[in-house]
Amino acid sequence: MLKIVKTSFAVAAMGLGFTGVAQANINDALANICTIVQADDKGELRKKIRLVESDYRLKLRDYYSGISCGGNSLIRTAILNNAVEAGTLLVKKMPKNDLTAPEKDGKTLQAWVSEGGYQDNPIAGELAKRL
Repeated sequence: MLKIVKTSFAVAAMGLGFTGVAQANINDALANICTIVQADDKGELRKKIRLVESDYRLKLRDYYSGISCGGNSLIRTAILNNAVEAGTLLVKKMPKNDLTAPEKDGKTLQAWVSEGGYQDNPIAGELAKRL
């Protein structure tokens, strides 16, 4: 009888250990995405996108507009940091309609690229191909 009680307590303690882990929210999951884009780490960015998609069932377009990296969107951050691999991945993953939509400052990506003189950036070239 004592053995059954000890076993029950052990199983209950293990169960509490697993449920005691706090469920991270989407903000925690996306906390370092700006750093990943700035570092041009395509593999890590791809992992982050997949993690958010599997854990929260959100596509990139669902949370893209809510992320600001020093006042810039992820694609703008990639262009400013010449993060070609990460920026190209972002352009390919985003729907065309979202790429042509105005961002928080009211400018589209194409207008921002033209005004900033970033037409020679490979990410801007990939953007132009998609549109």
